[in-house]
Amino acid sequence: MKRLIIAVAAVVMLVSCASDKKMSQSNGYPITPVPFTSVKVTDDFWGQRLQASREVTIPLAFSKCEETGRYQNFVEARQQMDADHNLGFRVVGFPFDDTDVYKTIEGASYLLQTYPDEKLEAYIDSVLVLVAAAQEPDGYLYTARTRNPEHPHRWAGAERWAQIEDSHEFYDLGHMIEGAIAHYQATGKRNFLDIAIKYADCVCREIGPGPDQQVKVPGHQIAEMALAKLYTVTGDKKYLDEAKFFIDRRGHGEKGSEEYRQSHVPITEQDEAVGHAVRAEYFYSGLADVAALTGEQSYIDAIDRIWDNMVSKKTYITGGVGSKHGGEAFGDNYELPNLSAYCETCAAIGNVYTNYRMFLLHGESKYYDVLERSLYNALIDGVSLDGGGFFYPNPLESDGSHERQAWFGCACCPSNICRFIPSVPGYVYAVKDDAVFVNLYMSNSMDVKVEGKAVSLTQTTGYPWNGDISIKLDRNSHRKPFTLKLRIPGWVRGEVMPGGLYHYSDGKQLTYGVKVNGADAEGSLTPDGYFTITRSWAEGDEVTVHFDMEPRTVEADSRVVDDLGRLAVERGPIVYCAEWPDNAFSVREAQIPAKPEFKVEAKPGLLEGITELVTTTADGPLTLIPYYAWAHRGRGEMNVWFKKGE
Repeated sequence: MKRLIIAVAAVVMLVSCASDKKMSQSNGYPITPVPFTSVKVTDDFWGQRLQASREVTIPLAFSKCEETGRYQNFVEARQQMDADHNLGFRVVGFPFDDTDVYKTIEGASYLLQTYPDEKLEAYIDSVLVLVAAAQEPDGYLYTARTRNPEHPHRWAGAERWAQIEDSHEFYDLGHMIEGAIAHYQATGKRNFLDIAIKYADCVCREIGPGPDQQVKVPGHQIAEMALAKLYTVTGDKKYLDEAKFFIDRRGHGEKGSEEYRQSHVPITEQDEAVGHAVRAEYFYSGLADVAALTGEQSYIDAIDRIWDNMVSKKTYITGGVGSKHGGEAFGDNYELPNLSAYCETCAAIGNVYTNYRMFLLHGESKYYDVLERSLYNALIDGVSLDGGGFFYPNPLESDGSHERQAWFGCACCPSNICRFIPSVPGYVYAVKDDAVFVNLYMSNSMDVKVEGKAVSLTQTTGYPWNGDISIKLDRNSHRKPFTLKLRIPGWVRGEVMPGGLYHYSDGKQLTYGVKVNGADAEGSLTPDGYFTITRSWAEGDEVTVHFDMEPRTVEADSRVVDDLGRLAVERGPIVYCAEWPDNAFSVREAQIPAKPEFKVEAKPGLLEGITELVTTTADGPLTLIPYYAWAHRGRGEMNVWFKKGE
């Protein structure tokens, strides 16, 4: 396979790679994110993650695509199309294996912005030659059928779209589009984008409400959000119409009432997060996208209701969602077991997607409070610190039976990590009119247009280990006053998470301060949860922010029976756990005082650099580490929720 890729690399230049920077439409949201292409991360915490992604995770994923035959699937599809008889290729694996290629290219494309790499870019182009060759003349691209049309994958059905609830044909389309747009934005090349457009055009021709079309609804959602994004890039409204068609038809499907696929009733009648958690989060994200682009208020009302249910009744303290192994699904309200928690890594990524879009719709910091909680805990827990090991489920308690794996046969979580971690720079800032939102705190430099005028900022911080942040204005061609909006996290303001599912139990009152050039800032905390400063800014101005950061104890709503009489511990955005290597007794049986005192100690040489917490219990010292860092030192017990003592 390596020889094949090297050979096709020689013809990469024949692929259409023309730059077309004019292609760009508004995303429809009231607030516009500052794209990953405009933010350069220099942060120690996230820099380590990005480096691991670049040096380990993405090369590993590409190698696994080669080793497990993902590339060969595209080669065989081309060979079958060129043959005058059935070549008899066995279609095994999963029908969505193609998406692992698309997702890895997406992540690699994000990385090219931070780490320009001609060899990586050429490698991606060589893979895209294989992908393009597997595309049927009318645009259809699904190797699980094309490799052997007479005996396609057993989930696929005899004809195109015949078994769409299981075949993942639209799921493949969605990930293809997402990867193609990232590649186009990062490189300016159209070779992947044109493949995705051709497949999207095929779907739009064949699926829809017209007399010559079939009415089909995606089994696994993501096409909705991807098609909405393709509309914003190309300006072609048929993609938005197709996304809206998929949303409107859900709940009227062929398989009847199925909460698993969120198709039990039309979306505008739904008010609870149900079913397969990843499908749900992708669906809610697409719903928000189409709502923003169409102004459909009933969609916004629905996603508001569902978000409120999810956050106030169904989200773990880590930001994880989807408590049940059965169906990888949301449980009932307040059903949040710890030892058997599923909390799929893909669902944590989906939770970030949903809350990100809710912020873009409504502009309130509470959505980023949930996003940040998932990001720093449930999401990055899914990949090892060195980038080479992965969790599929992410429980909040372990009896020693959990360890990260180098890969999975169903590789959705590792390949999703591939595409997500390098995209983090795109979540830091946003703009609306004359306002710049600072949503995440990490060291970086950023260029943005404020009302069409260039502004550049540099952020420096030791977050999440301390709450001191500096933001310097490096460039300002905006000669009028403009607004800087600094998110004041809920954990500073005394709110664990919006919705009241959890509350702090220690009675502490944290404070924060904001200064401009050393003097108290002339601004205020506005109802949206941001400290808002409007002034005439000069180049060289410096905003400094301080958040008190102390260990806090947390209790859950009494209706969460698995957490009754228990405490969790967090500091800043980081949820802590106790793990076996650091403690001389069973951490699952550990009992901590109702009002414990903690020693806070930096451990730069442990687990890529952490802040450790130690408190005294009846059994002796209890040492806690960040939840995301567990399972790096062998199998053993781990616990997040501890029995509460006197």
